[in-house]
Amino acid sequence: MNENVGGDTLSNELLPSPYRHFTRSEWASLRADTPLTLTLDDLVKLQSVNDPISIEEVIAIYLPLSRLFALYVAATQGLFKATQRFLSAEDGKMPYIIGVAGSVAVGKSTTARVLRALLSRWPNTPKVDLVTTDGFLHPNAILERDGLMEKKGFPESYDGAALLRFLSDVKAGRHNVEAPVYSHLVYDVVKGEKIIVDRPDILIVEGLNVLLPNKPRRGGEDLPFVSDFFDFSVYLHADDAILRRWYVERFMRLRQTAFRDPRSFFKRYADLSDTEAEQVAVSIWERINLANLHENILPTKARANLVLTKGANHRIEQVALRKL
Repeated sequence: MNENVGGDTLSNELLPSPYRHFTRSEWASLRADTPLTLTLDDLVKLQSVNDPISIEEVIAIYLPLSRLFALYVAATQGLFKATQRFLSAEDGKMPYIIGVAGSVAVGKSTTARVLRALLSRWPNTPKVDLVTTDGFLHPNAILERDGLMEKKGFPESYDGAALLRFLSDVKAGRHNVEAPVYSHLVYDVVKGEKIIVDRPDILIVEGLNVLLPNKPRRGGEDLPFVSDFFDFSVYLHADDAILRRWYVERFMRLRQTAFRDPRSFFKRYADLSDTEAEQVAVSIWERINLANLHENILPTKARANLVLTKGANHRIEQVALRKL
């Protein structure tokens, strides 16, 4: 186990890291007796396009993480009940909220779905819901009106007020809180379609910019961050060159599948030559996704409770857990 900070030796000596760093094998040893409750068939259904995950990955990375969450959730629930007793209050239950952040193509969706499957299969079978912040993107009509289609996924492309209201209502224990639905096929929010979140024990919130602080309002009025509602946050990390390759590979695979659907927003790319399609994918990556990564997403990595670093083969090779 390594507690050094990245950088030169002098910096490492003077600035102790707020994280404990684990190799893959060190982290895997923390599984203890956490049972494996997923099958290979389960994983096939949970993984995203071009984001393979193996049973061995679940055992080495996700079972120790499931064990950690069991401890954290129990401790948080105990603190909540102690506060209720102190206040002589009966506020009902308060859900434990986990944020999952990281770049486009890093594998957030697969991680969030695997976590949901594992946590929902704990012995006490908690109710675990999953919401992605894609649903809180402004509809394309608004983005086009405001000249933001090339900024889709940047902070300004989201209805931040609606996302904060949603999280506030869920955290307050309200029944039947609605979240909008996003379709990656049509590349837009689906009008009139909603996800209902009804007092879960655990809510997983997955999105690009969920750890980003809000910009101050005029007049100095305080505005809560999305991450203020999180009890725990996970950041998935990979090097730029790896992310670029994964994004291009995913684009090329979708060109043979989803892009051929007549309803697809990207249908115009389906019949491009391989060379033309790769050029388009690289252009989109560099203009939009890479820019968003460096301007908004990557700077939030240090705010996460847990950083999972992936290698070129999609395996998580390093784990960094915040000490406090």
